[in-house]
Amino acid sequence: MSQTEQAVSLKNYIRLCAVVFLIVLCTTSAMIATSFSHIGEGWTLKVAIILAIATVNAFLVAGYLMHLLSEKKLVYTVLAFTVFFVIGLMGLTIWAAHAFPPGTASH
Repeated sequence: MSQTEQAVSLKNYIRLCAVVFLIVLCTTSAMIATSFSHIGEGWTLKVAIILAIATVNAFLVAGYLMHLLSEKKLVYTVLAFTVFFVIGLMGLTIWAAHAFPPGTASH
């Protein structure tokens, strides 16, 4: 790869990072604006919208800025195991939330 090709690819990469950064700023601003808006009657619609925006935000950060879109199969396998075990641990925690040992009182 020549110096010119490296300079062009670096320039394109910096431009991509700048665009992703601006989109992340916009999505973060949208989450903040949504939290202060008067959408719906309760907070559930706000939380759903904020979570949807946060999902887009996380995809952009993980996919582009952390380079996960261009990673190998091993990285995806490790991430899949991580997600599986995190969901499993959350499920066990929720399942055992009200299970107290005999003779103890819940507070």
